[in-house]
This record gives sequence, structure tokens and C-alpha cells, in this order.
Amino acid sequence: MLCPLLFLSAFILLAGAQKQTITKSSVLNISSCPITYYGQKYEQLYVNFTRQKIVFCFDHFYNPENKGDCIVGSSPNTMTADFDIIQADSFLDQWIRKKIQTIQNSLRCSVQITTQVRKSMITLALFNFGTEAALSLEAYTIGPVIYTGQVSKVVIDKVEVNNILESYQTDDILDISGCRHSGTVYKPGTVVNSNPQICSSVTCSETATLQTSGCGPLEHCQGNDICMLDTTCTVTGPIIDVHGQINSIQDRCAYSLFSTPSLPDFQVQGHFDDRRRKDVSFLDSVTLRVDGHDIHLEQGGRVQLDDSTLTLNSSSQLVHGVQLSKDQTGVTAKLLLSNLTISVFFDGDTAQIRLEGPAGSSVEGLCGNSSRSLRDLRLSEYSSTSCEMQYNETADSTINCTSVTERCNLLKEAPFSSCNRDIDPKPYITACTNTLCKYPAVDGLNCQFLKAYTRACSLHNHTLDGWTSKTSCSSEAFCQDRTCSDHEFCGEKTVGGDTRCFCRAIFASKYQANNSLGDPTVCKQNSASLTLVGCLLEDKGIDYSTLHLKDPTCRGQVDELTHMVTFSFNSSNSCGTEVTANNSYIIYQNTIRSQNYSSDVITRNDQVQINFSCVHSQPNINTATFRIRDWSVAQHITSGAWNYTLTIKAYTDARRTQLVKWNTELQLNQKIWMELKTDGLDGNMVALVSNSCWATNKASPTSTPRHDLILNGCANRADRTVQVQENGLGTSTYFSFNMFRFTVGSADIFLHCQLHLCPKQGNNCIPTCSKAARRYRSASFTYEPEAPAFISMSWTY
Repeated sequence: MLCPLLFLSAFILLAGAQKQTITKSSVLNISSCPITYYGQKYEQLYVNFTRQKIVFCFDHFYNPENKGDCIVGSSPNTMTADFDIIQADSFLDQWIRKKIQTIQNSLRCSVQITTQVRKSMITLALFNFGTEAALSLEAYTIGPVIYTGQVSKVVIDKVEVNNILESYQTDDILDISGCRHSGTVYKPGTVVNSNPQICSSVTCSETATLQTSGCGPLEHCQGNDICMLDTTCTVTGPIIDVHGQINSIQDRCAYSLFSTPSLPDFQVQGHFDDRRRKDVSFLDSVTLRVDGHDIHLEQGGRVQLDDSTLTLNSSSQLVHGVQLSKDQTGVTAKLLLSNLTISVFFDGDTAQIRLEGPAGSSVEGLCGNSSRSLRDLRLSEYSSTSCEMQYNETADSTINCTSVTERCNLLKEAPFSSCNRDIDPKPYITACTNTLCKYPAVDGLNCQFLKAYTRACSLHNHTLDGWTSKTSCSSEAFCQDRTCSDHEFCGEKTVGGDTRCFCRAIFASKYQANNSLGDPTVCKQNSASLTLVGCLLEDKGIDYSTLHLKDPTCRGQVDELTHMVTFSFNSSNSCGTEVTANNSYIIYQNTIRSQNYSSDVITRNDQVQINFSCVHSQPNINTATFRIRDWSVAQHITSGAWNYTLTIKAYTDARRTQLVKWNTELQLNQKIWMELKTDGLDGNMVALVSNSCWATNKASPTSTPRHDLILNGCANRADRTVQVQENGLGTSTYFSFNMFRFTVGSADIFLHCQLHLCPKQGNNCIPTCSKAARRYRSASFTYEPEAPAFISMSWTY
């Protein structure tokens, strides 16, 4: 501000002043008595001497071309001036406020400068009244002539001063209080109501305190002084929140994107995941939680309500108060309330969330309150346990960051520039360059940020004609209607070419580390299966439909949800499985091969051959005890890969219908039929073989005396009553013998049997028995028909 002054007043000596003499251009420190000059507070004073003027400026040394906030007076007789800071004086305070009745605050201090102009001593005083200030000019003559001083006008450099034009005589005081706002200075007590169509007003209070009202940074004026909230958040991998700030998600967790206290049962969640690189995450899906229900917006335009898939089109479908629609650009979900509208758009890659409502509505989540940490906004209950793990990968040397930056900067050129005033392109450019300087510009990513900015502009009624032709982009959603599994993402086979489902980098890495195309073989007692990963097969250019086992009719089954391909065989269909065995193991082996597989020395077709096998340990031997009076005994057995139940029963008839019970009396030489039966074994795969059975009169299998009934799987030829009806044929063993007793020791009889399981494929499990005549019984037992006996039995297996 310039105050041209005629320094022609009389000199008055200020008693008690601690003067500092100024002899050259200087910067004076007035921080102990700062002056608020028409609404601008200053703590320094710049003093200039010229041939014609002495100038006091607040913001810089005087420059005629750039005058600034200055007070200009006539040049003194000599290049000297005295500078003082004077503390408040009650008499002076009353005198000034009597002179200037607009001053409301109390005097705190003053800055005074005295110099001689011709025959007058001129004192310029600047008074500090807090937010207010005053200027005084006093002149006293040294000789007989009395001059007057006048402030002709007040101007702030390049700034209009509303209604300020002051003039006064010697000993008068000027009120230099005011407020500044948007390039305009207002006098105290001024209230300016602007056009209600832009909803703003300015008030400069009586004590020169500025007060403004208007729409907030996220609001727009609807007219009639009504402000409405209208804000948009864009989420790709980076998040451009409603304030235009950027957040970057480095992990693969779920986060709260948007919520508002006015809707406690509504939340928008974002689920992030990796794609081609393990160290870069992108938005993978969006979930709207509404009144306890989940509406999932997923890749390819798929929409699910809880666990059910919805069929959508361009017509709105109301689902739990949410309007859902789908077109070629993506899926839109809109929630309409009495005074609040929330819309969520998702095209499979980018989500844009818009909130329209009354002023004062708050936005929380990653899209809103940026002061909260990512950990606070992470939704652990909707995330995997390992989602927070972060990875480092080597930089992609094929990426030209300079070229990428030029591409992203298209947002500052036409036709995008027509929207730059309403939608700041800088956050979109930053998100674009940060991503594409690290991740290859494939899978539609080259257009993703340009498309997101275009849609944000369209929400504010900007139509960017010709943007698709300028950028060679399409407005349609990338990979629309192609659904990939959780461990896959949709990408381009070639740049700008057809699309397919690719394995996510982290998922694929565990297979690539072992040079594998699938999971380990799953071996069970009656079957085996091998599962291959569909997207890994496609990476190798292998069509799963051309693959089969050794039996060409045995082909892989595709899981439509996971795209995993499973090959299997079982006892009902061995699919050409080869079985080999040695003393310790049983090995089942098969091969997955391509339809055009050839064993010739040369071939002109792609060949696929994947061998897989199951190795089972030979079954073990176990021991249990059976008392015939208990009718039967059953025991669960685990032997190698097999789990089954063995039951032993005794009968008095050949058809095995009359079970020996606890009260059945058995006579010596009476024929007994024994049944050793299993449950849980596949008779097509294995057979139960009784290697040997023998009797003792004690519970221990190694006690004596001992009598053999079965030896090497065959009836003991020394006991002509023993007959083996079935052994090694199926999953049961049947044999019979005549009752007897030992002539030495206890009258009880314990029966012991040693059994094993025999894999049937490639083996003859039925024992080969000699037809030679059986010899007489051992001398250690005899027939005594008149003596009844109870029999206890035990066996080993």
C-alpha cells in the first residue's frame, strides 16, 4: 500500500525514547510490536532513502515498478532517521481512541520513526491494537513557519481497496485496520453477500477479524445459498481419495473404501490382489455391505448377492435397496436415500465411488479420512492370513518410463484439458506414472487411468469428445463377461489381442519353483488322482482336452470354478495303471500324455508326458483276541494306506447261519466254521490272505503246546479235519476244523491267525496248496467227544 505523505509538520520530542539512528537502507525488526496493515500482519519494516523520498515498506525494499505495502514521504534533509518501539501508554490509548472511535481493541505498543524535512521534524507512528492498527503523522517546525501534512489516498499495490480514501491535517490519526480476502481489502464492519448462486459471503468484523462462509472443498453451490456435497473417489491399485490425495496399497488384503456415519449399515469394501508381478497389487473386486448382505462386484462384470450370481442388464434391478445395472462399460450400483445418493461403478479394474448429499456429510475409509492408517482400515475378517506379506522383485528392464510419462501426461492435453479446471489431473497422472513405470502396460492398463479420468469428468458434465481416437482406447470394459477363478486374473494373450485367464504371480510361483504344472499326486487305498493347474497349462500352450492317461478314454475333468484339471483312476477303472511290488512297497504308476504322443525317435508335434505314481507300504501285522462265547469280535485296523474293520465269527453250520453264542455247548470233534471278514476294503484292489492259523491253550501266540491249522495259506496236512474254503480270493477268509482239546495244561483253546493284504493287480493272491494226503494229528492233542469245552480265540494279522 502506498501512502504518499508531505512531511511538513512541526517537530515534537518524545521524552524517554530509546532511539536507534538509521543512516542507510535497513530492515527493522518490529516482531516485538508487529503491525497489522489493512489485514496483513508484518514483523519487519524495510526503510529506503532516495533523492526525493523516504519509504517504509512492510514486505520488501521499495521498487517503483512493484510498490507493495509501503508508506512514502518526502526526502529528509540528511539520510538519517530515528527508530523507536514505544510501549503502551493509557493516556495515549485514550487519546487515539477518542480520535478514532472505530478502534475497539486496546493499544499494545507503537513503532515511531522521526526525521527532519526542511525546517520540520516529522514523526510517523504506527500503533498496534492487536488485529487493528492506526497511523499518526505529527510535524513540528523548528522556525516560525507552520506546515500541514496530508494523506491524499491509500492504495495497495494491484489490489482494490473498498471505499478507503482518507485525508487529514496535522495531529490527525488514520485507521489502517481492515481485512483481506481473495485480492480485496475490506474496512472493519463490512459485510459482503456475494451472489447466492455461488453460496459465499465475506465479513470483516468491527475488530478487523475476517470471517468467510461458503461451500466446503468437497461441496458445490446448488443455488439459493445451498451447498451440496458432491465428491468422487477413484480406486485402481492406487487410490485417489475425495481430497485428491493418493494412497497406494502394497498388499493383497481387504480394506474399507467408503462409509458414512449417516448409513451405519452400509460399507464399500475393496479387495486387492496381485497379477503378473508379486510386488504390485490392483483392485480385484468391490463388495457392498448392505443390511447384513454382501453384493460382490467382480471381474468380468459378474455380480453376486451373498453366494448367488445375479443376471443384470442395462435396466436397473433393485436388490436390498440398491439399484444394480450393467452395460458394456461396467456395473453400476446406486443407493438412493431421501437426501443422499451413493453410486459405485466397477469395470473389473477401476472403481469410482460418488457421494451426493447435504453439506456436512462426512466420508470415511480410504476414500475419505486420509489421516487414518492403512492398518486401521484393513478388514482382517475379510482377508487371508498371509495377505499382508510383501514381496520384492527385480525391475522390469523392458519398461520405458519416459515413454510412459508422456502417455500419462496426455491428461493435460486436449480434449482432457477442458476438464482440468474441475478435475485436477495431477493425482491421475501421478498414479499412472507410478504404476506403469513399475508394471508393464498390458491387460488394458495403458488406458485404465485415462479412462478413469474421463469417467470422473463425465460425472461433472464434461464430455471429452474424441478421447478414444486420440489415445487408441476403448470405452468398453476390459475382459467383460470373462470369469476367472480366485487364483487367476484376466489378461491379454498378446498386446491388444484376445484375452484369457492367467495365473496370479504369487500363486504360480510355488509351482514354478519346482518346475511343476500341478499339485502332488493324491493317493488313497482304492484310487489315485493328479490335479493340473489350468492357467499353467495355457502358459505352456497345452490344451487340456488333448490329454489322457495310458488308457485314452481316461481324460481330465475340469472344475468350472477353479479351472483345475484332474486325472484319476480307481479300482473300477484302472485306466492302464501298472502295479509293481517288492518286499516293502506296492507301486501304482500311470502317465498323462497328449493325444498325439509318439514313442518314435522324432516327432513333428508338441509332446506332453507327465508320469505320476502312488507308493504304498506293504501291510503290517497286528494282533487281537477273540472269545467264542462273545459271539464275534470286530477291530478297526490301519495297515499302510488301508483302513478297514476286521470281524471274526464262529458258526456251527457250513452256510454260516448259526452263530456260536455265549451259551452254545460245543462237543469235541464237532465241526466249527470260521469267518474272517473285512469291511472298508475294495475287493477289486486287494485280497485278505491268512498265512497261518494255530491253536494254543494260553493267550500268548508263542506259548506251547501248539497245534497248526493253516500253514503257508493251506490246510495243515497233519490235521485231516482242517478245510480252507476261501483264502486270498476276496476280502474274507473262510475255513473249518473239528473241535479238539490239548491233553496237557488248560482245557481252553486260543486260536491265532496271521494275515496280510495282497494287491490283486499283477499278483496271484490265492495260495498254491499241495494235494498230497494229510497225515495224522499231532500227539499233543486227542479227541474226547464226551468232554464239552469253551473255546477262546485270538489271531494276528
